[in-house]
Amino acid sequence: MSTITEEEAVLLHRYICEGVGDPKRLRLLYLVAEQPRNVSELTEMLGVSQPTVSHHLRILRDRGLVEARKEGTAVYYSLSNLHILEALDMMRAIVAQFLAEGAQVLGNG
Repeated sequence: MSTITEEEAVLLHRYICEGVGDPKRLRLLYLVAEQPRNVSELTEMLGVSQPTVSHHLRILRDRGLVEARKEGTAVYYSLSNLHILEALDMMRAIVAQFLAEGAQVLGNG
């Protein structure tokens, strides 16, 4: 792929960039990639309130990044597509390279 159309850019931004645009949502994606998890587990693992976790999961679900499966009274969330994790890992590698090269990615860089 070389160039991106306006429509592709809009869709990429709407579904991916807005979806992963919060550190808590990034962490949620990695947690549900390990194994399906329910809100209670995720709340405990992230150390944030249940409404906060539910809010972020709704955003991820609305954008198609996670899927939900009901099991009794619990809902388990999992990654909808493994390519999401591959893309995030690539971005993490870029950040690691910036840091290794002494770039100031936080602050005035």
